[in-house]
Amino acid sequence: MEAGVERVRESIARACQRAGRDPGTVTLVAISKGQPVEAVRAANAAGLRHFGENRIQEAVPKTEAAKAAGVEATWHLVGHLQSNKAKAAASSFDVIHSVDSLKLLARLDGAAPAPRDVLLQVNIAAEPQKQGVAADEVAALVEAAREAANLRLRGLMTIAPIAADPEDVRPVFRDLRELAERFALTDLSMGMTDDFEVAIEEGATLVRVGRAIFGERTT
Repeated sequence: MEAGVERVRESIARACQRAGRDPGTVTLVAISKGQPVEAVRAANAAGLRHFGENRIQEAVPKTEAAKAAGVEATWHLVGHLQSNKAKAAASSFDVIHSVDSLKLLARLDGAAPAPRDVLLQVNIAAEPQKQGVAADEVAALVEAAREAANLRLRGLMTIAPIAADPEDVRPVFRDLRELAERFALTDLSMGMTDDFEVAIEEGATLVRVGRAIFGERTT
């Protein structure tokens, strides 16, 4: 575990050096989907403080068990969130990366027990099988999020297409950065195990890495 974490951190540092960035501007979110609490504890002991989950039904008991086990962490929801699960998400997560509708924004705003950080998920590559709003729909969500009483709009999130060469998805990351700049948004959640270095070079501030830390999932 420690070796995997160190390799990822070294990769982050190299990408930041190439981009002329401070590695401290990039947050490593360890994607613990499908991992037991023991693995989360080990990653926490290796110095990781941010964990990401995809599914509410798995994440809620896991976050509770991790907290009971002494894990001190910031929890990120990175998977699709249905509006009828907004209350559970607002109670269990500190940061929600996958806001993709006005209805969900309103539900989260009403359910949050305290101000919650949110990012808007954008389907910047216009893939029909993926969640997220189109680029031309972002303005309305930005306006609504900024008016929400219990939400803090941090930025944008995207999931890039699968590609054999990470360079092939560089334009996707660049497009998201340029979209965020239009709305003066500073955080970009983009980049996973296979492409996070390119994402960092294009401005990512949150990278979502699972396999390079935990290994291949068995579930």
